[in-house]
Amino acid sequence: MEPSLREAHGLRIAVEGCGHGTLNAIYASVSKACEVREWDGVDLLIIGGDFQVRCFTFGPNLKYREIGDFHAYYSGATKAPYLTIFVGGNHEASSHLWELYYGGWVAPNIYYMGAANVVRLGGVRIAGMSGIWKGYNFNKPHHERLPYNPDDIKSIYHVREIDIRKLLQLRTQVDIGISHDWPRAIEHHGNQRHLFSMKPDFEQESKDGTLGNQAATYVMDRLRPPYWFAAHMHCKFAATKTYEETEGSVVVPPTNNHNLAANEQPSDNGNPPAVAHNADEIDLDMDEDETLPAAPVPTIGEPSKNQDEISPDDDEDTTPQASIPPSSIPSELRAQLPAAFTRTALPPQRTQPGQPIPPDIKNRTVRFLALDKCLPGRKFLQLLEVQAHDAQEISTLPTPRQVQKFEYDPEWLAIIRVFAPELVVGDKNATPPRDLGEVHYRSLIEKEQKWVNENIVQKDRLDIPDNFEITAPPFYIGMPEIINEGPREYNNPQMQQFCDLQKKEEMEGQAEVKVAAEVEDAEVEIGEEEEGVKGEEEGEEGEGGIDIISFIRYPSDDLFLIVHLITYHRPFVY
Repeated sequence: MEPSLREAHGLRIAVEGCGHGTLNAIYASVSKACEVREWDGVDLLIIGGDFQVRCFTFGPNLKYREIGDFHAYYSGATKAPYLTIFVGGNHEASSHLWELYYGGWVAPNIYYMGAANVVRLGGVRIAGMSGIWKGYNFNKPHHERLPYNPDDIKSIYHVREIDIRKLLQLRTQVDIGISHDWPRAIEHHGNQRHLFSMKPDFEQESKDGTLGNQAATYVMDRLRPPYWFAAHMHCKFAATKTYEETEGSVVVPPTNNHNLAANEQPSDNGNPPAVAHNADEIDLDMDEDETLPAAPVPTIGEPSKNQDEISPDDDEDTTPQASIPPSSIPSELRAQLPAAFTRTALPPQRTQPGQPIPPDIKNRTVRFLALDKCLPGRKFLQLLEVQAHDAQEISTLPTPRQVQKFEYDPEWLAIIRVFAPELVVGDKNATPPRDLGEVHYRSLIEKEQKWVNENIVQKDRLDIPDNFEITAPPFYIGMPEIINEGPREYNNPQMQQFCDLQKKEEMEGQAEVKVAAEVEDAEVEIGEEEEGVKGEEEGEEGEGGIDIISFIRYPSDDLFLIVHLITYHRPFVY
């Protein structure tokens, strides 16, 4: 039978694939699906990335830049009818989302999960990771700062090891995992034949082992949530990944059932599985400065390809390696050769990050579901009910339904406290902190868990505050969609309040002193930087200017990032 999402009475959730700025249509579809199921609404809507807040700052390619629906939700003209959370994809206004590195409200009732996060809703633990996989950027720090150059615009949404390292420190069970692109090799646990018939290019990538996000696989194999949701590939795909323990090693038997297509169930939006050509489809991984290739003429018996559909990039070397032929030299003769001729033994295989799993992560079956984008004829929406893993009993929630508590996760707060001093932002020459291993971090996290319990849990401060504030001027209909200046970097008050929640009491008085010192040092350098850059830009469009922008770190043993930086702001068409 098809890998399906088994429902239990619990939290009512709607899951949607890529957002692409179509909030009005998404919310309308959720409302219609609830009517069909005779629900009075949902407790939560999960959007799997490419949310595209403020789409006009998306990227340099005008083809993909348009004003979507988000501006009305940001300005307060419209409010999201359901609590909505989302992870970041590769089609985002990254300059805006960067204000909320640790997560926060991008609009009333719409919550961004940050680079990595764990939150709780009605007792259900939800882990999320933003970005897509590009191996060459995985071990780099978050070096991108405004004004972005063409490389920064693309690298800023690539997943980083330091964020994944934090997720791999979790030692207790979560209920839902969210990523934008698919965990690598998940296709082996579903109906590959049907997938490759929809997306022919995926077959070779699957054979090469390059389809999907390697970091997401690390997190899935560590956390093993009962449900994992993704988007990115613009198609619906379900899979079931089952784990078995054998002497401490992880064995994942693939379930490649080619009979699933006959039993495939329609998604809750009721649309047929046919995928129609759409001239406005976004090529998910195409670099923004590339030109679209000309459409080839299909030969007889060869299916025509939708040139505007997904064509994920592979940054890893996929060149087949030549196999080494067996030696024809007898072993007796080889034994007489000098030691220099002896073949070097291969190094032992490295343990996968996050393994072995802790004893409190007990789930052994992950039900994976990827969904399409919100377009007619697409399978982009799924409704289900999720019960918390530690629920005492399964029961129907009362009607009218209660508003579920949206909370920080205590274990995650402790992990953030451990890793915050190591976070380096905006320095292209910085070296990421070395991974010291789970054993090293465990004692530090346990210490911070005690602090979190005493200062946050016991003081009833876990509720995520409803503290959205407008930080940048909203867009209103009638304003120009293309502006001749780059996006500015704003200090989001939500991050300051999050820092205040996490600060150690003995450090309360040090942050202000540190801020004053940083600003004083920066002012000394303004004249030199301004003079040098203006000379370089002389004769080019615009005059440029100096922006005072926020984000740096507190003292080394305190938390997070808020001080002042001085950055020269180059005007350019955006």
